Amino acid sequence: MPADTATPTDTPTVQIDIVSDVMCPWCIVGYKQLEQALGAVGVGAFLRWHPFELNPQMPAEGQNMAEHLAEKYGSTPAQSVENRKRLTQMGQDLGFTFNFSDDTRMQNTFAAHQLLTWAQVQGLQHPLKMALFDAHFTQGRNVNDTDVLADVAASVGLDRDEALEVLRSGSFAEQTREAQQFWTSRGISGVPSMIFEGKYLITGAQGAENYAQILRKVLEERDAAA
Repeated sequence: MPADTATPTDTPTVQIDIVSDVMCPWCIVGYKQLEQALGAVGVGAFLRWHPFELNPQMPAEGQNMAEHLAEKYGSTPAQSVENRKRLTQMGQDLGFTFNFSDDTRMQNTFAAHQLLTWAQVQGLQHPLKMALFDAHFTQGRNVNDTDVLADVAASVGLDRDEALEVLRSGSFAEQTREAQQFWTSRGISGVPSMIFEGKYLITGAQGAENYAQILRKVLEERDAAA
């Protein structure tokens, strides 16, 4: 699917698979950097988002973000505040709003990933992914709550009742687990992980220029093989 808008027929398109989690601030930062790179190089993207859970054991009620980072990474309160400031500024520079607070919570994302798996079939996976990042980081909503997820799905044109059925039935749970296992079995252990044309892997938010270099390399190789 195109990254944002329909790609003109005379514009080259690069396939990009992105393994990510809605809880990962660097995933939306990385995507916005990629978006800049696509514009700079003048190419379109056929994007596919793939599931990865940073915290698969996260309880249903979630956990305070600062407490979670302290437990998982040993971050001090001062380091946590500084990291939030840095991310907030990076987001602002990229056109994305992070609204961190002392009450920001990490959530379990398996339900959100199931909804994204279903949304891919509906052709609305990318807008749903963007809306979920916005719901969590900008609006501070609980993206593990069934009604919140259904509302976010409806906001991008998906059927709310169908979204609720997907979540309540778990009809996409197995497919989502299989997708997670596929990527972890291939060595993906950190996100965002972007795979360009099925052969070039870049992990982490690496900046617009680095992404642009990969895009140019892909196009050069394509031209050479033509």
